[in-house]
Amino acid sequence: QVQLVESGGGLVQAGGSLRLSCAASVSILSIRAMAWYRQAPGKQRELVAVIASGGANYADSVKGRFTISRDNTKNTGYLQMNSLKPEDTAVYYCAVRYSGGGYFRADNYDYWGRGTQVTVSS
Repeated sequence: QVQLVESGGGLVQAGGSLRLSCAASVSILSIRAMAWYRQAPGKQRELVAVIASGGANYADSVKGRFTISRDNTKNTGYLQMNSLKPEDTAVYYCAVRYSGGGYFRADNYDYWGRGTQVTVSS
């Protein structure tokens, strides 16, 4: 069983930055993909960014502002969020997948964290 724990969320003013972390309870060397999703009140969960062997992909709404990364030596993934906007307000979740492909579908991910709240004030 893999446990994922997100941290780094909080309240920030528009234009500010946050770095989210996703700490795994086991080695992430064999993880094929790590993703960040978010869910705002009353909205569906949406993919924010995913990193796999082929590189990183981002939602259009965050391109150029967010950067996803992973540190296998620390078993931790990160989401650097810059130039935050009020519409970025949501609970952010990390997820990991052990199999190849299918990185853009939430139901393909094997394990999820419980989320961390990000609130951006205007």
